[in-house]
Amino acid sequence: MAKTKKQPRPKAETPKGFRDYFGAEVSERAEMLQKIAAVYHRYGFDALESSAVETVEALGKFLPDVDRPNEGVFAWQEADEDGKGDWLALRYDLTAPLARVYAQHRNDLPTPYRRFAMGPVWRNEKPGPGRYRQFYQCDADTVGTASMAADAEICAMLADTLEEVGIPRGDYLIRVNNRKVLNGVLESMGLADDEERSAAVMRTIDKFDKVGEAGVRELLGKGRLDASGAYIDGVGLKDYQVEPVIDFLTARAPSISETIDRLLNAVGESAIGIEGVKELEQIASLLNAQGYSRDRIVIDPSVVRGLGYYTGPVFEAELTFDILDEKGRKRQFGSVAGGGRYDDLVKRFTGQAVPATGISIGVDRLLAALREKGRIGGTATGPVVVTVMDRDRMADYQAMVGELRQAGIRAEVYLGNPKNFGNQLKYADKRNSPVAIIEGGDEKEKGIVQIKDLVLGAKIAENATLEEWKERPSQFEVPRGDMVAKVREILDGQG
Repeated sequence: MAKTKKQPRPKAETPKGFRDYFGAEVSERAEMLQKIAAVYHRYGFDALESSAVETVEALGKFLPDVDRPNEGVFAWQEADEDGKGDWLALRYDLTAPLARVYAQHRNDLPTPYRRFAMGPVWRNEKPGPGRYRQFYQCDADTVGTASMAADAEICAMLADTLEEVGIPRGDYLIRVNNRKVLNGVLESMGLADDEERSAAVMRTIDKFDKVGEAGVRELLGKGRLDASGAYIDGVGLKDYQVEPVIDFLTARAPSISETIDRLLNAVGESAIGIEGVKELEQIASLLNAQGYSRDRIVIDPSVVRGLGYYTGPVFEAELTFDILDEKGRKRQFGSVAGGGRYDDLVKRFTGQAVPATGISIGVDRLLAALREKGRIGGTATGPVVVTVMDRDRMADYQAMVGELRQAGIRAEVYLGNPKNFGNQLKYADKRNSPVAIIEGGDEKEKGIVQIKDLVLGAKIAENATLEEWKERPSQFEVPRGDMVAKVREILDGQG
């Protein structure tokens, strides 16, 4: 009789592009999301929790190919007798689900509808250092108004949010641009009806941060040699066509009025371009009226990311402090949030244009920024540990931990094998516990407990002389009825 083939054990490893989050990281994220939600709520936005799964059709740009729509999303086809089941996918972002929700429930929702949403999103993309396939987003959007006051409000709220979570004023800058201004530039270049070359111009503009003004001139013209020595063909524009792009990208000036004048010069007589410039001027005026100066929010035409997606104003929050890269070189931390006006998204469902504007914060990047600033991180404090000296007295120990919890103190009873007391203290050390409580038979008879300050004990053991160790005991004997008060005193002292 043939032997049954043994099933191999599964590998205990995280799927490629994903990671696990433990105690402190989860707590830090939860605390940050709570702070962000408080700001959004203060601005009058309501929470929305939509499904993590959408139909691929609802997601829009990710449609099924012959086999499966695996470009960009994690998708699958539902089982169906005819093989025509719906294609479903994990949500790619939080904006597409909002468009579906608004289209589906618009008769029951107020107009404008102001909502915020927080949660994980999934992207079926090639992972890399710091780039994961699952990450958190934190969005706020206003649907149903074309007023620039909504865009200005989003920018103000973003500034307040960054400061609320611990990014001080001076360490961030929110930059604002407008897609309509770029459309005006393309019109003034004579490319409004040339989709191919307009797209090439957009791609070139997106490289402005890397190649600078001279590089953009070369790429819009005949081409240029890149850092490796390879020649990159240019768009082939005439010099007079290149100038509006350069005027657009370098329009940021010391004053709002000067910036506006430069942008008007860049768009020439284009009606859509002039409209976009006026919208930027209105946003700047509304922000100035609320006290948001140019050291916090600024009109900056060099913001070009997302201009292919947005239909009006575009926002980007950039952290301006320096960090060291993997080679020890200084560089700015960069963008942690982006957004803008997207007036065509809901139209896919309803056939009617619905104005909308919003922002998305990259929570994981913002957490990384706070760690770089030393605002969060380190080892999280564990619970107070009630040790077990007699397993037959578990009820007594559970009564102790219950009193501590009722007083709002995080605590637990040691639930491992209590035979070796040293292992209990090793456990407390591994949990980074601040305090251990001991009550053996002798302590029980005397009505006392021993309370060990583990933080102070570690410091004494590390640095103190024998005389100092004797003068600074880290273990206290107190009446059982004073246990909670003494633990509180120790924890307050550690804090």
